[in-house]
Amino acid sequence: MIQTLTVLGSTGSIGVSTLDVVARHPDRYQVHALTANSQVDKLLQQCLEVKPRFAVMRDEDAASQLERRLRQQGSDTHVLAGESGLVEVSGAAEVDILMAAIVGAAGLEPTLAGVKAGKKVLLANKESLVMAGDLFMQAVADNGATLLPIDSEHNAIFQCMPSSYRGIEASGIRRILLTGSGGPFRQAALDSLDAVTPDQACAHPNWSMGRKISVDSATMMNKGLEYIEACWLFDARPEQIEVVVHPQSVIHSMVEYADGSVLAQMGNPDMRTPIAHALAWPERIESGVASLDFIATSRLDFEAPCEQRFPCLRLAREAIQGAGASPAVLNAANEVAVAAFLDEQIPFTAIPKVIEQVLENASAREPISLDVVKDADQEARDLARERLARF
Repeated sequence: MIQTLTVLGSTGSIGVSTLDVVARHPDRYQVHALTANSQVDKLLQQCLEVKPRFAVMRDEDAASQLERRLRQQGSDTHVLAGESGLVEVSGAAEVDILMAAIVGAAGLEPTLAGVKAGKKVLLANKESLVMAGDLFMQAVADNGATLLPIDSEHNAIFQCMPSSYRGIEASGIRRILLTGSGGPFRQAALDSLDAVTPDQACAHPNWSMGRKISVDSATMMNKGLEYIEACWLFDARPEQIEVVVHPQSVIHSMVEYADGSVLAQMGNPDMRTPIAHALAWPERIESGVASLDFIATSRLDFEAPCEQRFPCLRLAREAIQGAGASPAVLNAANEVAVAAFLDEQIPFTAIPKVIEQVLENASAREPISLDVVKDADQEARDLARERLARF
C-alpha cells in the first residue's frame, strides 16, 4: 500500500534527502505536500518534479510568487500560505507520514498538528521537544501518534534500544552515549575563535547541513539541544546521558547496558540512513547510502568535550536541569544570537554570552501550555536582541 507523505521544510538538507529516498521507492510513497519558508525557486523545482497536491510557503509574498509561477508551468499543485497552511497539510486526513524538518521554533506548531492528528511523525525538528518536551510527549501519548527520531544520534539510540523499550532502568540500560564530531573548531586555538567567520563556522568536516545548524554544530549547541531532546525522547534523566566527542562521525551514538554490553549504530555520515530507517520502520529499505568502508575508516577516536571551548553545551545541560521554560529560553536566545553572527553583527564567541545573559534575566515560567511556551520564547528573543546592541 502506498503511503502519503508531507515534508515540512522540503528545501532544507533533510527535506532534500527525504525526497531522494522517496524517489527510490515510488511503489511505497507518494508526496501529499511540500513546504518551505521563502525559497521560491527551489520549491518550484521540487513541485514540478514531485507533483505534490499542495505546496506551502510560510512567507505569504513568496506563496503568491510560487502560485503564479506554478500556473505558468501548467502545474495544478495548490498553494497555501502561512502557519495555517503548514498546520493544514501536517494534520490532513490523507497524510500517513509527516517529516518534520523545519528548522527552529517555527516547526513547533505544524509538527504538533501532525502529532495531534495521530500521524507517524519523523522528527527532525529537535526544537519541538526542546521548547515543549512535556506537552509534546503527552500529545504523542494522548493521540496515539508514532514518533520516530531523525537526528542521526537519536535515530542511532533508537536502533540500539530494545524493541519493547520501557524506560532506562526497566530496559536494563546503564547510560546513553550521545556522540558529536566537535565541529570545525575542535582543535582550534581558543584565542582564535573571536575572529571566526560565518563561512568558517559553516564548514563542517563531516556533514552537509544548513547554515544555522552548522553554526550550532560549531558551538556544540546542536549537541546541547540533542541532549535535551534525548531526555524527552527516551524518558531519561540528564545524568543518564553522556556526550562524547567522536571526530569521525562513524558511530552515531551508543547505548550501554547493565551487563557492560555497549551497542553502537555505525554508518557513513549521510542523513538518508536515518530517514530511510524511519520512513520504512519497522522494515528496512534502500537509502542510496554507500556501505561503510571499515578499512578506509581505519580508526575511531573519542574524547570528552571541553566546556571552556564549548560553553553552549554547559548552558544546555543547566537549562534541562533547571527545568521550567529554561530550554525554550535557551533555544530562542540561541536562534537570535546565531542569526546575528551569520549577519556578522557579533563575533562567534558572543553567541554563548548572549544566551547566558538571557537565561539569567528571563522570567521563571512553568510550561503548562503552548501559550506559556510562546511567551517564554518571545521574551527570550526580545532580551537577546537587547543584548546584541552591546556587541
